[in-house]
Amino acid sequence: MGRSHRGRFAGLALLAFLPAALAACGSGGQDGGDTPPSGKAPAEEAAAKSRERVQAYLDALTARDAAAGRSQLCAPMHAAFDSAATGPNGDFADHFTVPQATITEVRSGPNGQEVSASITVAAGSRKAVRPLLFTVTRSGADWCISGEAPGDGSVDPDVSPSGPPPTASAVPSQ
Repeated sequence: MGRSHRGRFAGLALLAFLPAALAACGSGGQDGGDTPPSGKAPAEEAAAKSRERVQAYLDALTARDAAAGRSQLCAPMHAAFDSAATGPNGDFADHFTVPQATITEVRSGPNGQEVSASITVAAGSRKAVRPLLFTVTRSGADWCISGEAPGDGSVDPDVSPSGPPPTASAVPSQ
C-alpha cells in the first residue's frame, strides 16, 4: 500500500471510530458514573431535597413566618402566595395557628416529587387535622415547592369535637 492510501485508511478508520468514542464520553460508563456530586442517586436526591423544602415550609408555617414560607416556593407561585397567604383563609392567616405539622410520605409524581403532610390547624379552641399535598420540582440547580393542594383525606378529620373544624385553603397550584 502506498503512503497516500495508508493516510486515507487511517483517516477513515478514525472517522469510523470517532462517533463511538464521543458517545461513550458522558455516558457515565458501567460504574454508575451518573451519580450526582452529592453521592446520592437522582431519585434519592430528589426525595431528600423535596423533604427538606417541605419541612422548611412546615417549620415556617408553625413559626408563623410567611417570608420563610414564601422562600420555599418557586418564583411563579410568589404572586399567588403574596395575595392569599395572610388572607382570611390563607396558610399564614392571623387567626390560624399550626401547633403540629408532619411529613407523612414522599413519592415521585407526574409533575415532580409529591410530599404528603398532615397539619393540625387551630382556630381558638377548635382544632382539625388536615392533609396537604405539596409538589416539589427542580428549578435550575435548586428545588422549590411548585404546588400545594388539599391531601387525599386519609387523615382523621377532627381532633377536637368542640365545633366545626376551621377551614384553611391552600396556596393555589400552578
